Amino acid sequence: MTVRMRPLEAKESIILFILILAQGFDYSRTCSCDQQYFCNCSSDHLQQVPKVPANALGLDLSCNQIESIDMNDLSPYSELKTLNLHRNKLKFIHKEAFKSQHKLEVLDLSLNNLKNLSSSWFHELNSLQQLNLVGNPYTTLGPAPIFQSLLNLRTLQFGSPSLREVYKNGLDGLTHLDEMTFIGSYLRSYENGSLKAARPIELVSLSLQSLFENDPELVSKVLQDVSHPKTLLTIRDVELRTNTSTESFKEVREGGTKSLSLQNCTTTDEALTSFLMVMDGSSLSYIGLEDVHLIGQGWWQKASCTHYENLHTAYIRNLDIQGFFEFSSMTQLGFLLENLHKVSVINGTVFVIPPITTFLLKKLEYLDLSQNLLSDLTIVPTLSTSFGAYQNLITLNVSQNVLKSLGLMSQLATNLKSLTYLDLSHNSFISMPEKCSWPATLRFLNLSSTKLRKMTPCLPSSLTVLDLSENDLKVFNQRFPQLVTLILTGNRFINLPQGELFPRLQMLLIQRNALRMFNRSDFKRFKNLQYLEAGDNNFVCSCEFVSFFKQDTDLFITLRDSRRNYVCDTPFTLRGDDIDSVRLSVFECYMIPAVLVLCSVIIIALGLIVITCHKLHVIWYLQMTKAWIQAKRKPAVGRLAEELRYHAFVSYSQHDAEWVEEILVPELESTHPPFALCLHKRDFQPGRWIVDNIINSIEKSHRTLFVLSEHFVTSEWCRYELDFSHFRIVDEHNDCAVLVLLEPIKKETIPKRFCKLRKIMNSRTYLEWPEEEEKRSEFWSNLRAALQRDEC
Repeated sequence: MTVRMRPLEAKESIILFILILAQGFDYSRTCSCDQQYFCNCSSDHLQQVPKVPANALGLDLSCNQIESIDMNDLSPYSELKTLNLHRNKLKFIHKEAFKSQHKLEVLDLSLNNLKNLSSSWFHELNSLQQLNLVGNPYTTLGPAPIFQSLLNLRTLQFGSPSLREVYKNGLDGLTHLDEMTFIGSYLRSYENGSLKAARPIELVSLSLQSLFENDPELVSKVLQDVSHPKTLLTIRDVELRTNTSTESFKEVREGGTKSLSLQNCTTTDEALTSFLMVMDGSSLSYIGLEDVHLIGQGWWQKASCTHYENLHTAYIRNLDIQGFFEFSSMTQLGFLLENLHKVSVINGTVFVIPPITTFLLKKLEYLDLSQNLLSDLTIVPTLSTSFGAYQNLITLNVSQNVLKSLGLMSQLATNLKSLTYLDLSHNSFISMPEKCSWPATLRFLNLSSTKLRKMTPCLPSSLTVLDLSENDLKVFNQRFPQLVTLILTGNRFINLPQGELFPRLQMLLIQRNALRMFNRSDFKRFKNLQYLEAGDNNFVCSCEFVSFFKQDTDLFITLRDSRRNYVCDTPFTLRGDDIDSVRLSVFECYMIPAVLVLCSVIIIALGLIVITCHKLHVIWYLQMTKAWIQAKRKPAVGRLAEELRYHAFVSYSQHDAEWVEEILVPELESTHPPFALCLHKRDFQPGRWIVDNIINSIEKSHRTLFVLSEHFVTSEWCRYELDFSHFRIVDEHNDCAVLVLLEPIKKETIPKRFCKLRKIMNSRTYLEWPEEEEKRSEFWSNLRAALQRDEC
C-alpha cells in the first residue's frame, strides 16, 4: 500500500528533520579531551559553546562560528584555566558569562566582532594573567576603567585598526602588568597617561603604522607613557621615510629607554640619519632591527658626530637592502661599531666584512653572522685580526653559510685569543683534516649538520661541549678529558662511545642513530655520566636489554627524553612497541636452557612411560587386545573343523615341564584314539612372536588345559595365556578352559594380577592331581572326559 503525503505535510516534515539535525549539531556536540583535561574544539564549525567534561582545565574554541556567550554557557566549567575564543564571530557576551571562571588564567577574545568592551566581564576573573582583545571593532577604550578588577593580570593585548579614541584610566588597577601589546594604527585621539601603568612595564609592543608620519604629536604622547629605562620597547609595522617620522623618538630618549626594537619596518638613509641624530646621547644600550626593508646606500655621515657610548648590542635579522650591490661600507657607522660588544647580523646577505671595518670591532665580544653568504674566500678578511680586531671576541657564530674548509676555520679561530664558543653548524665541511690548531680558550664547538663522515684528531681536546649532531659519523675514538656535554644525535652510531674517552662527561645525547642496545658495562665505563637521551634508535629487544632497560637503567643514569621514545625495532613482532610495555616469555629469554629442560623432561617422561609400559606389559596387552578384537570378529561357529588341529592347548609353567612332558603328554597322546596336545616348547612356530603363537595355538585348540601350581601363578606368560583364554570364554560363551591343580593353591595367595584365575576357579570345577597312585586312574578318566566334551 502506498502512502501519499500532502505537500504541506511533506514540507513540515522536512523542516522538522532539518531542525533536529541543527539541534544535534549545535547543542549536543561534544569534544574529546586529552589526559591533561585539555579540550580541543578548534575549527569545528561550532555555533555555540559545546558540552565538555566539567573538570576540563583548557578549552580551545578558536576558529568557529560562535556569535554569543550567554550567562550559562560556561557556568558548568568552573575549573577552566585556559579559554580560547580566537577568531569566532562574537558579537555579544553576557555580563555574567565568566562569573564561574574564578580559576581562569588565560582568556583569548581576539579577532571577533565585539564593538564594546565591558568591565563587568572581568569582575570575577581574579586569577586572570593573560588577556587578548586584539582585532575587535571597538572604537573607544575608556573613559571608565575596564581592567581594574584584573589584579593579577600580567599580559594584556588590545587595540585594532578600528580603535579611534583612548582615554585615561584604561590601565588602572593593573599593578602586576609585565607585557603589553597595543595596536592603534588609525588612532585619532589619545589622552595623556592612558597607557601609563602603575609601575614600568617590562615589555611593550606598539603598532602605530603611518601615525609616525601623519600624526607625530599623538605618537609622542604614546611614547611618553611607555618609555622607561626598565621597559623593552618594540615598535612594529612602521614606516620611517622622512625626518618628520622620527621626531617622536625624542620621547624615547627622554624617557631613558635602554632597549629599542623595530620590527617589520621600512626605512631610508634619510630617516635613519634623522633617527640617530634624534637619539643622540641617549641611554640606548640595545638596538634591534628585524624584518627591515632599507632603501638607500648606507650614507649616514651626517650622524657621525653623535654619541652612543652606551650602545653595546646591535641585533639585525632579515635585513633587506634595496640596491644591495650599491651599498657602501659599514665604515660610515664607525661611531657606533667602536662601542659595540655584541653584534648579530642574521640572514642579511652578508658575504664579507672588510678589514677596514673589522678594525673598528676592538671591543666586540659576541658576533653572530649566521644565515649569510660567507665563503672560504671571504671569511679570511671577515675574521682578520689585524690592528687588534676581535681580541676580546668570546662567541662566534658563522653557521648556515657556505664554508667548506674546517682546517681554514681552525687557523682563523686560532688568532682569536679569547674565543670560547664557536658555532660552525650547517656548513659543508664533509671532511676533517688530521691535524688542526685551535685557541686554548675554546670550550664550546658546534659542528652539527656539516656533512662530516669521519672523525680525526683535528678537534680540540679542551672542549667541554661538543655538538656533532646530524652528520654521518659511525665511529668516535678521540679522547676529550674536559668534555661535559656530547651531542651525537642523528648520526649512524651502532654502540655508545667508549666511556673511557670522556672521564668528565655528564650528558650524552645520541637519539636517532642506529643503536641496537646498551647495558651495564657500557655505563660503568662512564665515570660521571648523569643524563642520557637515546630515544628513536633501532633497539633490539632481547631479554637482557629489555630487563636492563626496565629495571636497572635508572640506577646508572637519568633519561632526559621520554621513555616512550624507546621502542623496539626487532624482533619484527615487537616493532614499534614501547620497551617498557614489552613482556617476553621464558622461552624467548632463555631459549637454549628452556629447550634443554624441555627436551630433558620429554626424555624423562618418555623413559618413565617406557619403564611403566615395560613393568605393566602394556605392549603385550595391546597386542593381545588387538588379537582379541580380531578373534572377536571371527565367530566361533564359523571356525572350520580343519582349523581346530588340537584337542587342547596346554598352559603350564616351565618349572612344571617335567610333569607335563613325562606324565601328562605320554598318558594322553598314547591312548586310542590319542589326544592331540599343543605344547609351546614343541609346537610353537619358530621366529614368530610369542603372543602370536599363544593366540594362534589357543585359536586352533578345542580346549585350553591349565596346569596350575605355585610356579604357574608367578609366570607372566601363563598369565597372558590365561587372559586370552578368558576372553575366549567370555566372548564365545563356552567352557573351553580345563583346570588341573598340580598342587594345592589357596585362592588368597594368588596375586591380584591373576584376578581372572580367581574368577575361573570360583566359577568352574577343577581337577586335582592326586598324590595316591590308586586315585590317578580316576583323574585320567575325568581329564579325558573333560577334553572330549563338544561344547567348544
